[in-house]
Amino acid sequence: MKVIFISDVESIGRQGEIKDVKDGLARNFLLPRKLAVTATPGNIKIWEQKSVAIRKKEDKVKGEAEKFASRLDGVAIKIPVKVGEEEKIFGSVTSQSISDALGELGYEVSKKQIDLASPIKTLGTHDVSVKLHHDVSAVIKVEVVEEGQ
Repeated sequence: MKVIFISDVESIGRQGEIKDVKDGLARNFLLPRKLAVTATPGNIKIWEQKSVAIRKKEDKVKGEAEKFASRLDGVAIKIPVKVGEEEKIFGSVTSQSISDALGELGYEVSKKQIDLASPIKTLGTHDVSVKLHHDVSAVIKVEVVEEGQ
């Protein structure tokens, strides 16, 4: 079934795309949640008219994300953790703790934007990617240190 995506859907489609998806996905997920509409000739014409305004808005958001990424790129944060024997840390450093540390420095980043494959469980410096937009990301340095140093 051909659909027009009204909003971005992770790993399926981006806003404004006309894509052929499986019927079940469209009927059971995309259409009931108003994430997409069927791609009829009338809907395509309506969407083409709206797409110009959406593209302008998208370009503005992307520009703001690029400015923020240039400020955020290379920022280094220290996160103190409790350490046991053999330098094993208690718990782990998660995207939430990184988000909180960035917030203390004045960078408002949600934990969902921080791209951690798995929580950090070792001392040292780690490069962490922050995804600010579909095409824009920044890399920050997270230094995990022993509490009290």
